[in-house]
Amino acid sequence: MSTTPLPLGYENRTGRGRGVLTRALGSVLPGVRAVNDQVEPYARAWTAHNARALRTPGRRWVVLGDSMSQGVGASAWDAGWVDQLAARLAARGHPLVVVNLSATGARTPDLLDQQLPVLAALPPAVGTDQPDLVTVMVGSNDLFAGGATRRGLPDAFARLVAALPRGAVVATLPQPREAARRANRHLEEAAARGELTLVDLRRDGPSSWRGRLASDFFHPNDAGYAEMAKPFVPVMLRALETPAGG
Repeated sequence: MSTTPLPLGYENRTGRGRGVLTRALGSVLPGVRAVNDQVEPYARAWTAHNARALRTPGRRWVVLGDSMSQGVGASAWDAGWVDQLAARLAARGHPLVVVNLSATGARTPDLLDQQLPVLAALPPAVGTDQPDLVTVMVGSNDLFAGGATRRGLPDAFARLVAALPRGAVVATLPQPREAARRANRHLEEAAARGELTLVDLRRDGPSSWRGRLASDFFHPNDAGYAEMAKPFVPVMLRALETPAGG
């Protein structure tokens, strides 16, 4: 099957290098280095996959986010929560064509400035007039960056809510930080207005990460990503089974 490059030359990267701490830890800790070494090959794999997906008939699922949606930490680029969830949905009669625009290290402004313009420029889905299903998981890198980036997270989420297509499925931030709580309020208010749908990771996310973390003790492993996929299942099924405009 022929392939179609993503619009705007996008290749699942933010354009920023790794942070100082990540580089330093990777130089001395083999577990961190092993996960760091996944970042570039996983980005290449998703870029190649996306080029094929744009020519594949079927209803499209467009993924926006960061390294969690890249599957970094999993045993393979296609063993993260995205592919595990896609398999569960397919088993329930909803096969989807995944176009994954996530990028490792992405912060909310990256999603606004890089990923959303690509989403807007995507060619029509092949073989269907059903609307794209869009999911978003972002914000953790804003929190861990600290300083002005963390303080700016709530405002960035306000801009995100305004820019997302109606009906997008968005994950809340589970971290017990004030910036996360303020950012989540924008999601809650938009959900109350019927503008988007929430997956509440504060309530429904993994209750324990024991045995579910990769060797860097930060990203999930395959089992951790399986737990992350679970709360998306009922929300995605409702979205897929609701008629357009319903």
